[in-house]
Amino acid sequence: MTDRSYRFTHAVTRAPAPSIVRGLRAVDTGTPDLGRMQQDHADYIAALRATGAEVIELAPLADYPDSVFVEDTALCLPEGAVIMRPGAPSRAGEPAKMAPVLRTLYGEVLEIAGPGTIEGGDILVTEREILVGRSARTDAAGIAELAGLVARWGYRLREVAVPAGVLHFKTDCSLLDAGTILATPRLAASGCFDGYRVIHTAEGEEAAANTIRFNDLVLMPAGFPKTAARLAEAGYAVREIGNSECAKLDGGMSCLSLRFTPKG
Repeated sequence: MTDRSYRFTHAVTRAPAPSIVRGLRAVDTGTPDLGRMQQDHADYIAALRATGAEVIELAPLADYPDSVFVEDTALCLPEGAVIMRPGAPSRAGEPAKMAPVLRTLYGEVLEIAGPGTIEGGDILVTEREILVGRSARTDAAGIAELAGLVARWGYRLREVAVPAGVLHFKTDCSLLDAGTILATPRLAASGCFDGYRVIHTAEGEEAAANTIRFNDLVLMPAGFPKTAARLAEAGYAVREIGNSECAKLDGGMSCLSLRFTPKG
């Protein structure tokens, strides 16, 4: 196995816009504090840069309250990028804002044409396959179209079920290394990670499942000490980042960046 699924040279982020207070949310737990979110976002970018990666910071998009969550707009692989087709109508215009950026970095940028929908938050890339969760935002047609596009680069795609009430597949899981997944017990119980080593989030800390392995760091949301301890005991270098405001909009660590090493 290689380390290409978690060792990256580039990341793309987008600053939160003041309109983010109108962002989508499954349950209303309060209005996000823009100032605190901006500080947490700066800490996130600093952590990415600390690994030696080039971080591209894009300007906020006032017309798209959820546009800070750039991961949903594209799938970035070494061979090329695929522009997504979000399932939330209010986010439909976001991929077109990301596409020109990726075309400056990649020699090949493909697009999901539809009619299916698919969002990056439902896609987990491992060393051996691409796992795609079927969710309220990602449907069978979107998954099938993506499978056809990435086949040209030699990737095998596997559809998995997202637990009821969970927004995205990666809400409940993340990649820690070539053979290890962090997952909630409810998702792992489905058997979708058979063949991988699985570390479970601690009871009551399910929201810690959305972390990212970025080069030598595991970035995880702050406030989940038992899960952080499990990761540290397993030998990972953990960096905790404040996520209280993004969490109000169902957002986590992976949502806030596109991470990749383009071949050109």
